[in-house]
Amino acid sequence: MKEQSIENQTRIYLYDLMNTAKEYGFKADDSWELTMVTDAERQKIQKDYYPTIATKVIPEFLLQVFNLAKLRLNQSLNQVEENPNNRSVINSDLSYIVAFNPKRKRP
Repeated sequence: MKEQSIENQTRIYLYDLMNTAKEYGFKADDSWELTMVTDAERQKIQKDYYPTIATKVIPEFLLQVFNLAKLRLNQSLNQVEENPNNRSVINSDLSYIVAFNPKRKRP
């Protein structure tokens, strides 16, 4: 049940990313930057970049959904992303996965 929920949440999130990329005319060299954030960090990213795709994920699934999404987007994990475990995610109030394109700052 847990794996199916993680898989479904990841699939829905990636579907939203692909649709938004198509809708906003992403070029071949445009890509999403994925990050796990708190609610305050999510609001700041959404204020600074457009488009952004944010999804709230229960803390117990956040790390798995994030890792699976990065894997499916063929993005490698950076050193900071490789280190967290479920306990550190829960303790740091991370509850969102946010995708944004760093080249597309909001005017």
